Amino acid sequence: MKIKGIHHVSAITANAERNFKFYTETMGMRLVKKTVNQDDTSVYHLFYGDEKGNPGTELTFFEIPMAARNHPGVHSISSISLRVVNDNALIYWKERFEQLQVEHEEIKQRAGRASLAFKDFEGQRLVLVSDENNQGIKGGKPWHQSPVPVEYGILGLGPVQLTVPVAAPTQQILEDVLGFREVGTFPAYEVGQRDIIVYEAGEGGTGGEVHIEERTDLPPERLGRGGVHHVAFRVEDEEELHQWVEKLKKSRLPNSGFVERFYFKSLYFRERNRILFELATDGPGFATDEDSEHLGESLALPPYLEDKREEIEAKLKPLNTKRF
Repeated sequence: MKIKGIHHVSAITANAERNFKFYTETMGMRLVKKTVNQDDTSVYHLFYGDEKGNPGTELTFFEIPMAARNHPGVHSISSISLRVVNDNALIYWKERFEQLQVEHEEIKQRAGRASLAFKDFEGQRLVLVSDENNQGIKGGKPWHQSPVPVEYGILGLGPVQLTVPVAAPTQQILEDVLGFREVGTFPAYEVGQRDIIVYEAGEGGTGGEVHIEERTDLPPERLGRGGVHHVAFRVEDEEELHQWVEKLKKSRLPNSGFVERFYFKSLYFRERNRILFELATDGPGFATDEDSEHLGESLALPPYLEDKREEIEAKLKPLNTKRF
């Protein structure tokens, strides 16, 4: 029973059409699945990733059309990152952001890596991180039909940052329950704040890190568009996921139990700073019900929702995701 790294991160958008345009055209990621939130089938759930949407490359969004803007604070996933192959790729992206008028900072060092922080059209806080010195989990393979040259393309998800009022409860869950390892610290972004703590899982490196920022000067986050809903960590398969269910019960952590998501199997729980964690299996994957050449072009529904397709489609605003 080992956490293999980050599986996916799910965030909130209020506009699926603009979201699709930004993440496919500006960021050059592939939409690998257009489906619905299985807990609320009236809204889209969009999955972006590498050429196949491999585990560790998936950035996903729930569309909540009336969502208010996100108000940052503690008890939150305060930033997510995307991996690129090397430091030179960050120069390309800085120039691209300037040309496309994407809000961004300067290239700087974070946790020993060159990085470039930026925001999407809803203020979602993202960071491009260089894999130039990565010795851990390997990245994915950028889609060859992306508008971004393959040599600069997004390889997958990098570290996620958690912002909490007191770090210890989250550290205890990461270490004692999930088996993460504390591997160091780096200076806080704000003057006068404590160093940010770095944890890693699996083979480590950019694809397996969680950063904990402790802040006592912020109110609780009010989650909305431009905010992050949850982070999922990779487990090997369904058999192991059931073992995790039992471990969480023994740890007295309230949890969802086993959840069937069709494209992967899941387990949800809140750690002690109220941040939602998911454990998700590596398979079966997104090509289960679509040809790999046409992922994300049509509305995909798991078999247990297929008989409600007409009802579901009637509630959704049409979203054209075909590329040709």
